[in-house]
Amino acid sequence: MAEALPPVAWTRRADLARLVKALGPGPDGMAGARWVGGAVRDTLLGESAADVDCATPLKPQDVIARLDRAGIKAIPTGIEHGTVTAILPQGHVEITTLRRDVATDGRRATVEYATRWEEDAARRDFTINALYADPVTLEIFDYFGGLDDLRERRVRFIGDARERIREDHLRILRYYRFQARFGAELDAEAEAACAELAATLKGLSRERVAMELLNLLGLPDPAATLARMHENGVLGVVLPEATRHAIEDCAMLAAIERNQRIAPDPIRRLAALLPPSGPVADAVAARLRLSKKQRDRLSCVAERQASDAGSPRALAYREGPACAIDRLLLVGADTGLLKGWTVPELPLKGGEIVARGVKAGPEVARILRKVEAYWVAEGFPNRDRVLVLLDAVLSD
Repeated sequence: MAEALPPVAWTRRADLARLVKALGPGPDGMAGARWVGGAVRDTLLGESAADVDCATPLKPQDVIARLDRAGIKAIPTGIEHGTVTAILPQGHVEITTLRRDVATDGRRATVEYATRWEEDAARRDFTINALYADPVTLEIFDYFGGLDDLRERRVRFIGDARERIREDHLRILRYYRFQARFGAELDAEAEAACAELAATLKGLSRERVAMELLNLLGLPDPAATLARMHENGVLGVVLPEATRHAIEDCAMLAAIERNQRIAPDPIRRLAALLPPSGPVADAVAARLRLSKKQRDRLSCVAERQASDAGSPRALAYREGPACAIDRLLLVGADTGLLKGWTVPELPLKGGEIVARGVKAGPEVARILRKVEAYWVAEGFPNRDRVLVLLDAVLSD
């Protein structure tokens, strides 16, 4: 008996049933739609499915026309690659026409439409990502042994690993990310191919590298995978600043996060892989083309020092709660004092100082800073105490 998806919530979505009905049959008696990729894989593993993707033998214009007739909005989000997005109430679905690669250069592929499901499966990266499911019967279609690999928790390239990597160099980083998330048994061919072709990562856009690296670092415990990347010469290509000792620090950070019940964060993990140096953090942020928000956070965390543990709330007041928590975790300190704590505002305005007879200008700012310093040092006392502190500063 053929293996099938368990009938979980997403497989029973009414809007997906409407979508399948709208697409109808494919040409020459083929099915008009099959679920594919992450939703199928994750459901078989008993995990929740974030996104649902659909493969179809129908051409994009035919997909758009059929959805339009059914009153379903369709957006040609990747029409040059055969992808149309159906806008559905319970979550959008990407619908991609069956494809096969006709030319690749390691960064992008030239594709043409395929006529067989197996052709579409053959161009995918890993066997566990090439599992298709009938949307009605939920029957699984497995062309390359993905079900066995899923049971064994093995991440294996489809066909020849080196050929798959030469088609798209980013698959090296994808392999390590998927191995860190799903893998238990290492695939010797995949490991060897990634090590042999590590240098090809230099030709990729920095944004693509950063996306995969941060996705890996955001997993619950990527340290063992990072260590293998380091040993295989892969990590040195994308993040040469990361030493073996830094990887051990990242493993310690993951343990501290778990102990303090704090969710993993990729920027915090990236900071753990770098020396505590602002200039180094700035250089890495620029090289990876991080967003301004990510750059600012990485730079702030890079200024960490052991003394941060002495006054967590003062640190949070000065640097912001997010950076403070990162820095405390990286120095192995307890973040308990910051949980549920809101950064207060100094209960004193410059106008009140002027009202005490101080001329408006730099002197008012100096007095405010001095009162603020005492207020922070005393643990943010109430306004009555602040006024006492103001009197003391003015008397000086």
